[in-house]
This record gives sequence, structure tokens and C-alpha cells, in this order.
Amino acid sequence: MAAAAVAGTLAPAHAEQVGKIGVDWFGNDIKIEAVTDPKVEGVTCHLAYFDRGVIDRLQKGNWFEDPSNAALSCQQTGPIRIGDIDLGQSGEEVFRQSISLIWKKQVVRRIYDKANDTLVYVAHSQQVQDGSAKMAITTVPLYGQQVEWAKGKPQ
Repeated sequence: MAAAAVAGTLAPAHAEQVGKIGVDWFGNDIKIEAVTDPKVEGVTCHLAYFDRGVIDRLQKGNWFEDPSNAALSCQQTGPIRIGDIDLGQSGEEVFRQSISLIWKKQVVRRIYDKANDTLVYVAHSQQVQDGSAKMAITTVPLYGQQVEWAKGKPQ
């Protein structure tokens, strides 16, 4: 069990496309990805985001960037085993992908809310300047669940 928890701390976050919805004739799509938390087994997040098509990029300029909009939902999908997670107020990054040529990233962070025994996941964009206020939040309550902590439950 401990080996699995340690292995989880070394593995990068994995995302797998599980859906794609065409929204118009210009090739714009909504993509849905299943994101696994590399340090928390038994939790799967589904991230939906807008992916601009080539025609839309040519018509509107701004060729190298997708919008910052995202939707996020995380649920328990198996027994929860928590590895060595960051318990600080900023939590830690679970997943990151580029949504522009260079600077802009779509990020999912996990924060542990000790007072409410809950994992909080936040999707947002991250860029050098002009940060976006667009975000999505979801929670996975641990209260009443059989949760295994690699380093013991924080007191």
C-alpha cells in the first residue's frame, strides 16, 4: 500500500479525452477530459473546456490562444488513498495543459480543507499577466468515508 502511495507521488497527472462536442460549423468544440489526481487514488475529475477551430482562429485573429473558460467536476470513483499531498493554503497543482502558444495554461489545483475534511479542486487559467477571473470549483467530501492516508490523517 505504501509503495502505491509513493508511486502516486512520482507519476504525472494523466488526462484522457472522454468526450468532444462540436458546437458550430467553424470547428469549435467542447472537449471533456478525465483527469486523475496523481496523489489521490479514487478521485477522478472531469474537465470541460472550449477548443477553438482553425476557421474561428482565422476569422477573429488571436490565433494562438483558447478562452480561459472551463467547467470542473470531481467525484469519488473508487477507494480513496491519499499520498503525500501539500496541506498548505495554496494546495498543489494536479494538472496543467497549454491553452496558448507560449504563456497561458489551464490548471487544476487541489486544496485540502482540514476543518471540513474535504478535498477542493479549482480549475483556472494561469498566465504571465492579465490573469483571468474565470474559474470552476468542485469538492470531494471525505467525512464518513474510509480514507487511507499515506502519512496519517492530518490532525
